[in-house]
Amino acid sequence: MPHDRRPEEPGKEHWRGKNYAFFCHSACEFFPCHKTEDPAHFNCLFCYCPLYALGDRCGGNYTYAYGGVKDCSNCMLPHNPENYGYITGKFREIMKLAAQGEPGGK
Repeated sequence: MPHDRRPEEPGKEHWRGKNYAFFCHSACEFFPCHKTEDPAHFNCLFCYCPLYALGDRCGGNYTYAYGGVKDCSNCMLPHNPENYGYITGKFREIMKLAAQGEPGGK
């Protein structure tokens, strides 16, 4: 099956209903890692949130702990199955941030 890389049509979320957009690892020793009323719909796909590096631009519910460490223990953004598109939509911003730390980054 060919991988479809065409641009997404406005208003159409190509990932909805796809298995790759959701993974619930209920056998994990840390499951659930955040308090939830609905563990069956707890998305573990972004176990380590890729938005962490964006600091105050992540869009999640976080605070800063002592020493400036970002505390995301009250954030459910990466664990909500409805947020897959939001997170993957931030990948270009994350790539730009990563490139700034690379020699010759743009």
